[in-house]
Amino acid sequence: MTGADEPATGVTVDATTPAVPWDAARAWLAQDPDPETRDELTAVIAAAESGDAAAAADLVDRFGTRLAFGTAGLRGRLGAGSNRMNRVLVTQAAAGLAAYLLEKAGPDAPPVVVIGYDGRRGSARFARDSAEIFAGAGLRAILLPRLLPTPVLAFAVRHLGADAGVMVTASHNPPDDNGYKVYLGGADDGSQIVPPADGEIAAHIQRVADAGDISALPRSEQYETADDAVVEAYVAATATVAPAPAGANGMRWVYTAMHGVGTETMLRILDAAGYPHPVPVAEQAEPDGRFPTVAFPNPEEPGAMDLALETARANDAEFILANDPDADRLAVAIPDAATEGGWLRLTGNQIGLLLGWRAARRAAEGGVADGASLACSLVSSPALQVVAERYGLDFHATLTGFKWISRAPGLVFGFEEALGYLVNPETVKDKDGISAAIAILGLAAEAREQGRTLGDLLADFDAEFGSFASGQVSVRVDDLAVIGRITTALRSAPPTRIGDAAVVSFEDLAAPVSGPPLGDILRLWLEGDARILVRPSGTEPKLKLYLDVRGDSADDAASRLAALETGVRDLLAAID
Repeated sequence: MTGADEPATGVTVDATTPAVPWDAARAWLAQDPDPETRDELTAVIAAAESGDAAAAADLVDRFGTRLAFGTAGLRGRLGAGSNRMNRVLVTQAAAGLAAYLLEKAGPDAPPVVVIGYDGRRGSARFARDSAEIFAGAGLRAILLPRLLPTPVLAFAVRHLGADAGVMVTASHNPPDDNGYKVYLGGADDGSQIVPPADGEIAAHIQRVADAGDISALPRSEQYETADDAVVEAYVAATATVAPAPAGANGMRWVYTAMHGVGTETMLRILDAAGYPHPVPVAEQAEPDGRFPTVAFPNPEEPGAMDLALETARANDAEFILANDPDADRLAVAIPDAATEGGWLRLTGNQIGLLLGWRAARRAAEGGVADGASLACSLVSSPALQVVAERYGLDFHATLTGFKWISRAPGLVFGFEEALGYLVNPETVKDKDGISAAIAILGLAAEAREQGRTLGDLLADFDAEFGSFASGQVSVRVDDLAVIGRITTALRSAPPTRIGDAAVVSFEDLAAPVSGPPLGDILRLWLEGDARILVRPSGTEPKLKLYLDVRGDSADDAASRLAALETGVRDLLAAID
């Protein structure tokens, strides 16, 4: 047998070539319970042994590192290996999480964990593996009754009084990805994990992996399958977000689940809240983990909403609502004669500001302004702070992600620009694209009663708070080292001008002048009340640059944003 550090026959290596991890690959193959990934890995090993350099490099990629468990849990490409999402890795993760929960548990009762899953490839099997491992470890494991949106799992953690929850999903990632998202109950109140819990869970997972063969782990099929009552409770709670006013009668709108799991739950809530059913994008209405009509199942991506736009034009719709595949995000599009194609896709900031304004009004009208707050991530529009101050609410700018937004003190509403909104924190402590859709329907119906539209509400916001505009420049890479080279260049030689605007301040939030590190984020303030934030994506191979400007009018803000984007692209080109 070839040693761990020895090349296979015929594979040429030099001093810079990573050693092919033969022992790791064969040990993984021996314990893999999945015939599909066993066959996949067997073929790669055989090719590498025969001298195929590409296959040898593939083994290094699969086993040279381990898919990291962090504050987003696990997320990665499906396939065999420690650097892929598969049944071995998921089993190790479940066993590690079980050990963590048992370590933290009191003596009175076993920890309770609830498991949900979406329609992606492998999700149902990963969920059942997790339930069997949790039950085998002595936990009370509750599997949701069928594939469901991520917000239903987040709701179920609190509703069932669980100690933890697991959602098997990769949200809006490419079709070949899957993931493992962890929530904690108790003092965490159903929010996603944050440090130090993520590190402690990761350490337990590593101990399981180091112990060897997963077949030695105890399993049990004595887990529970929840009945539909938990879904009915979510439906009832979400319907109260915005019961339909009279203006909803006859409302024509289009909805797409983007081949995800949103349709069934959305329709049930519409019935409970009294809204008319939408015209569906039929090709995308049912769950399909292949995502056959979109190259990238994220409503932010170019082309992802093309079928929804076609459907809206054919049916003279008043607006479009789109969920991503696990229904925790919401996109909105409205008719706009000035936009090519006649439809405008609203940015996450525009949607978030409308919903934030709605929440602020309701808080003030309900007499709960004292101690109540609005929150958004650092990279989201600074206009939310203006709204909060106008209504006497507190405001919190948090690190990126709802694991942080959901923990803001006194929260009544939170959002992030990546189409994520938390409109009912008393029910779900995470972003929820379905409850956000109900809130938008309420706004649209109320405006409709007055002969107005969502577009008119955006104009009202500008008139009330000023004209803010936001944009984003994304650099998608094949090699993550490219991202590091760009951020290192910016840190070592901060720009003094971007386009025609002078940079008035440059902050490295990974090493701030005062206070604790806030993350791998660079923040630049430019003359003329403009801002740029630079950060690597936490879930995709991207560097994201977030642009925000404030203008004297909507046209002025749009012009300033366009000039800033040009300046940013020129800056990136110069670095490259």
